[in-house]
Amino acid sequence: MIKIGLHDAEMDSMPKKTFPNYALMKISAYHKSIGDNVEWWLPINQYDKVYSSKVFDFTPENDYLPPDTIKGGTGYGLYNELPDEMEYIFPDYSIYPKCDYAIGFLTRGCPNNCLWCYVPKKEGNIKPYNKWQNIVRTDSDKLVLMDNNILASDYGLAQLEELGTTNYKIDLNQGMDIRLVNDDICKILAKLKWIKYIRFSCDTKAQIPYFERFIYFCKKYKLPQSKVFIYTLIQKDLYEADYRIHKLHKICKSFNIYAQAERNDEKGIIPDKDQLEFAQRYIYGRSYKKEDWESYRKRHKLDFT
Repeated sequence: MIKIGLHDAEMDSMPKKTFPNYALMKISAYHKSIGDNVEWWLPINQYDKVYSSKVFDFTPENDYLPPDTIKGGTGYGLYNELPDEMEYIFPDYSIYPKCDYAIGFLTRGCPNNCLWCYVPKKEGNIKPYNKWQNIVRTDSDKLVLMDNNILASDYGLAQLEELGTTNYKIDLNQGMDIRLVNDDICKILAKLKWIKYIRFSCDTKAQIPYFERFIYFCKKYKLPQSKVFIYTLIQKDLYEADYRIHKLHKICKSFNIYAQAERNDEKGIIPDKDQLEFAQRYIYGRSYKKEDWESYRKRHKLDFT
């Protein structure tokens, strides 16, 4: 029996973080299954092994971690994976007592090669990963799926179709690809019970016509438009982003629009002040509902250079 310390890197910089770290829950489950003692790492304590997981590459390093800390997660690099005995174990939810839902993947990877996305590089093309029956919890009827492009997989669609016959409420928290939505897929989406939102992404102008078509499907299958949540990537061209935002708002005023300024520390892409203003105040503050970006800049006397 050995003593294990777990470190959730995002908790250092985001103390109010509530979403659990999937890898750490699996690591905890494995070590408890072989009789080890597991606890959250504290610098003042001694451990036989310390594991640190970091999701985002911009999350600061913790200088007090021991030199032999086992580090993993995309924040530490794309090419690190759990050994099979940990990867395929049911996660230990007890280390995140406020988490009242199950999380997991039905598929991994993505067939697209978007310039801003690391998933194909890290996970390859889309492939089956797990069954929903292996992910759900016996003490919760909520399931959060983290699949990156589940609609691109026949296997993933079959899994969703099965979930539609159950009482589980789900959330596809990475956003679905609107370009893949057709009549058959909408039949599946309409039968699912959603925790809160039906999430999509709109990162380019080319995706906008598909949202126009989606409104037809919403009406046909009685999908609530007020539940539609759209992630929008905000790059340097804010007028292009503003075009997308206003087109989406015109298509349906009930859409919930969320803006995410592009950031990729590995490639040296850091959002500038106007991107942050656009995402955090202009969009989050809902100013886009009454004016365009140019008017907003003039009203606030913003002159970023």
